[in-house]
Amino acid sequence: MAPPVMHRTPFSGSWYPAEANELQRLLGRLWEESEQRTGRFLLPEGRAFVVPHAGLVYSGRVAASVYRHIQRQKPRRVVLAGFAHRGAPPGIFLPEIEGYKTPLGSAPLDLDFANQLGRQRPFEKGPESVLCDHSIEIQLPLLQWALPEAAVVPMYVGRLDEESREAAAEALASTMTPDTVLIASSDLTHYGREFGFQPFPADWTVAERLRELDFKVVDAASSLSAEHFLQTLRETSATVCGYNPVALLLAAVGKMGAGGEVFQEVLDYQTSGEITGDYRHSVSYGALGYFPHPSFELSPEDGAALLKLARQTLDRFQRTGRREAPEAEQRKSPGLERRAPLFVTLHREGQLRGCLGNMAPDDPLAAAVPELTLAAALEDTRFQPVSSEESGIEIEISILTPLKRLLRLSDFRVGEHGALLRLGGRQGLLLPQVATERGWSAEKFLRALGVKAGAGERAFEDPAAEIRVFRAQVIR
Repeated sequence: MAPPVMHRTPFSGSWYPAEANELQRLLGRLWEESEQRTGRFLLPEGRAFVVPHAGLVYSGRVAASVYRHIQRQKPRRVVLAGFAHRGAPPGIFLPEIEGYKTPLGSAPLDLDFANQLGRQRPFEKGPESVLCDHSIEIQLPLLQWALPEAAVVPMYVGRLDEESREAAAEALASTMTPDTVLIASSDLTHYGREFGFQPFPADWTVAERLRELDFKVVDAASSLSAEHFLQTLRETSATVCGYNPVALLLAAVGKMGAGGEVFQEVLDYQTSGEITGDYRHSVSYGALGYFPHPSFELSPEDGAALLKLARQTLDRFQRTGRREAPEAEQRKSPGLERRAPLFVTLHREGQLRGCLGNMAPDDPLAAAVPELTLAAALEDTRFQPVSSEESGIEIEISILTPLKRLLRLSDFRVGEHGALLRLGGRQGLLLPQVATERGWSAEKFLRALGVKAGAGERAFEDPAAEIRVFRAQVIR
């Protein structure tokens, strides 16, 4: 057997510029565009990510949202799970090379880590001449720009039965440390006649219908269940090309127990149709991150700043009658630029006085909290609006994690999980602290959730009911 060699990528000059300075300018521009699209704030401690893999001018700005997080984390090792678009035998193959060469220089492999995996089933060694694919190699310039010192562990993931996937996921999870990040390379829906997938016409509704289809897949992935994700692809026929790497990632993340419960965050999303203006041929790009729940918590300083901002907003309204937030120096914190689902709750003398939230905010926290403070005080139809004379109002802010699809009721954690229930066009939400404050059991909470939705207290048992859970950082 020939010794491993450095592999010079053949995608330089076609999928991205072949000249180093030009490639660096492109990557710098993609980083700037990513920050403009998603903001400065970056979540810490990402365990794994899903990244698109089209030409950099198409999917690069979405992919950059992942690599900006990796740049912040500084892992020593990145496991890249791609696949061969032209087809490969079942299994997982590690290319027999010692590293890659791109216009930005060499990207070395972590050969010890790769050899450790290669000794376990279903991992095998394979020739790069057979495996070589842009699903892996389009990631290399992005990784080199973000973290040039990181070692790469490439793997080509083919078709796997459930037993093989679980074995591979167990092997990956057991070797993952804070110094290691797992990436699955995949685009989302491939729409158009050229792809043989046109379930709806390319008319003025196509952008929204593509988004709806893509986010059904994203929602399925939030469950961290590979089987549910794959079943959703079968039901929708969504043309997600890297479904095998994504399914392996979900299975592996589901086995990473240390550090806290993992939730999926959508870091960015775009379609090539939006970029080119031509939706007759469109590929969807999604950047997904998987973070333990403490990653979604604000720092004590940012939490205190938000609470102060809410109090100042309410006090100003009661003094002047003006519905506006005060100017605040604390808005300059990157943490308060983040967009996150949240609720503002008001109490007076231990009794609920108002509570409203936003599960899909367009504004950063520093703008959303004052707005919701006023909404809770004035627009909760269960209560009379707060008057200028009213005193003793306590403010509570709940910053939520993303929603996670709950597949088994036994996985619901009373006092830790809040939940959103949808059934037959009705929906209801309860925050996790409600169960703690009222001493409810899990069943009592779920019954109350159905009542809140107007669907009945046994709604949670209906097979058609969809339940999504979240955690909340409560700031008082």
